[in-house]
Amino acid sequence: MLHYRQWSRGFRSSLWFALMFIVIALLVAMNKTAYFDNSIIHAVQSAESPGLTSLAKSLSLVGSSKLAVIISLVTIALLFFLLKHRMELVLFLWVGIGSQLINILLKQWFHRERPDIHRLIEQAGYSFPSGHSMAAFSLYGAVAYLLWRHMRKKRERIILILFTVFMTIGIGWSRIYLGVHYPSDVIGGYAASGAWLMLSIACFKAYRNSRRRM
Repeated sequence: MLHYRQWSRGFRSSLWFALMFIVIALLVAMNKTAYFDNSIIHAVQSAESPGLTSLAKSLSLVGSSKLAVIISLVTIALLFFLLKHRMELVLFLWVGIGSQLINILLKQWFHRERPDIHRLIEQAGYSFPSGHSMAAFSLYGAVAYLLWRHMRKKRERIILILFTVFMTIGIGWSRIYLGVHYPSDVIGGYAASGAWLMLSIACFKAYRNSRRRM
């Protein structure tokens, strides 16, 4: 019964994220997000300053593919060589690679051009959903899930959650601030990656529990 509840909880969360993405994707496809996007962009970029620009560029760099690969390699080494958790390594790789492939497919499907209101950096490629946001949600979400299971102190878990939330939201904010993504791109990226992450975790739990019963 516990196994069923765990699977159902993760699967339901995945469905809610998927439903959120579908709603956002439909609004984007029908060009119904202009007012929302422009309002948020104006609010975010109206606070422009040299300090915030430096912070946004740093967060955007952390969410880039190169830094994501480095963070992934460190996590892989930790899981495989130090903790000896090979199944958790498979989950981490599955989430990361799957998220990247889903983002590529979705960008090619929607072909949304990037905003041209006020760009602070140049960025090639399509806009929806945000690749940085998807990578941040899946990467830091997977790391948080894997580390949470090995933390026993409440303070450590609180710090982990705060760090994960800050990095995920911060990277999304940086893409809006720098003018290379619409807010709907970022939220859509979170939703798509959330659906994939929660489905992957649900499958991981179900497989692990079935192995224990065997």
